Formats: sequence, C-alpha cells, structure tokens
Amino acid sequence: MDSNCSDVITLLLEKYYLSPMYGLEFALGFIGNLVVVLGYIFCLPAWKSTNVYLFNLAMSDLIFLCTLPELSYNYAHNLKKFNTALCMINRYILHVNLYSSILFMMWVSVDRFLLLCHPQREHVLLTLKASLCITVLNWIWVNIQITPLIVIIIQDLQQNRQTVCRDFASLGVPKVTLIYSIVLTITGYVMPLVALFWASQKMVSVLVQREEVLGTSFQRPVRIVRSAAIMFLVLYTPFHVMRNVRIASQLPELNLSQCIIDHINAVYIVTRPIAFAHSVINPVFYFLMTDSFKEALQNKWRQLKRMVMSAP
Repeated sequence: MDSNCSDVITLLLEKYYLSPMYGLEFALGFIGNLVVVLGYIFCLPAWKSTNVYLFNLAMSDLIFLCTLPELSYNYAHNLKKFNTALCMINRYILHVNLYSSILFMMWVSVDRFLLLCHPQREHVLLTLKASLCITVLNWIWVNIQITPLIVIIIQDLQQNRQTVCRDFASLGVPKVTLIYSIVLTITGYVMPLVALFWASQKMVSVLVQREEVLGTSFQRPVRIVRSAAIMFLVLYTPFHVMRNVRIASQLPELNLSQCIIDHINAVYIVTRPIAFAHSVINPVFYFLMTDSFKEALQNKWRQLKRMVMSAP
C-alpha cells in the first residue's frame, strides 16, 4: 500500500506535471530574458545603477532557464540517472538563481527608493561604481549560501555511488538538512523579502510627505516595487514552507507513515515550478522599472524597420 502510494504519486507528478511545466517555463521565459540581455548589451547607450542589477537578474534567469529542457526531458522519460557533473551544475544554477533573483530585486527596490529621495543621484549607492561593487558582493554572498548545499550533494552522490541526483529536500541527514534549509530560508528569502516591502513602505512615506510637490505620477515606482514583493511572496512562500515540511517529515522522531511522507512530497513537487516561474515574470519588471531601457528597445526596433524597408 505504502509502496504503491509512493510510486504512483511521485511518478505521475514528475511525468505529467513537472516535465510540461518546466518545458512551458523555458518556452515562455527564454525569449523574454534573451531580449532583455541583448537589449542591455546592444541598445542601452548609458548604464545606471538600476540597469546593472536588472542585467545581472536577467542573466541569472537566462542561464537557469537553459537547464530546464534537460530536467523536463528526464522527468518525462523517468530517467533517474544523471551525469554527476551535470547534477551538481544543475542544482547549483537552480538555487543560485533562486536566491540571487530576490536579492537583485531587493537592490532594485532600494535603488528606486534612493532615487526618489535623491533625484540628482548624489547618493553614493546610486553611482555605477557602487552598483558594480554591490553586484560582486551579491554573487559572493549567494555562493557562500549555496556552498553547504553543494557539499551535501557531493556527499549524497558518493553514498548512492553517483547513480541518483536527488532534490534538495531528499538529501543528506534530515536533521542537518533541515537546519541548513531553515537558515537558507531566513537569510536567502525572508530577509530580502522584508527589505522589498520596507522599500515600498519607505517610498509611500516619502510620497506622503511630498504629496503637494510631487503629485501622483511618482506612485508608479511604489506599485512596481510592491508588485515585485508580492510576486516573490506568492511564488516563493509555498516552496520554502513545503521544502522545510518535506525535510522535517523524514525525521525518524516523527515516525510518519511512508504514505503521509509521499503526500507531503507531492505537495512540495507542486510548489517547485511555481517558485521558478519568477524567471518568466521578471522580464515584465525590466520594461516597467526604467523608461530608458524601453525607449532604447523601441528606438532600435524603429531603426531595424527602417533598414528593412529601405533594403533593395
């Protein structure tokens, strides 16, 4: 009974849910992020601090999306065996993207707040040099956060003789993995999310104080930052809650039946593509955050149309 419960639920979700969802996310997100990356490289004449954060966010999303076709294929064909290097690279990219995305969006929101307070960009954090330094530190910080996961993956591959590439929530000793997962949830998700909401609230406070001077047109940055915070709240929260619940369900002290553990795992599987959907939605924010980027793309598009029309 327990064995049937385990096999049927997991296999059905992996083949008929994870596989098509990952394929759909790649199809929808790849083009949008590729356009953004190429637009920043070839169309934007002058970069500002916000552009640096958004470009890194787009590059992270684009690299992550390139790993989804392989995952989709493996789940569709029930392939449990992975190349060892590809297993580590895939899991590394997935989690680096997960936590770098919200971190860079946090800095975008802080940048928008500082720009509202310092429209002449005299604040040190609004300089291009500062944004580049913050970007380097962001990547270092995210890699420090993910390093324990890579160590756990290597240990797990050694234990199963490098035949199975397990998900984060199925790795290692449950008690150790749970402690690490909770710490990662707090530092990698909760704290940046709080900063996102803090930035939007501070924007509201500034706008209320200057309402007569600024008018209502400056409400757009607040709505955008709040939308980004709500997006991460809605997409990331179920994933992080269920990842920790999934790991905790494997603790021997709880003595849960295998069928209950598998039902918990099923809910966790459902939340995974939902969390990764941020890579599909993020390109919307690139066009909303900075008018200069949108105008640069439009100008480039008009130039290409004129070239095509004037060609013999």
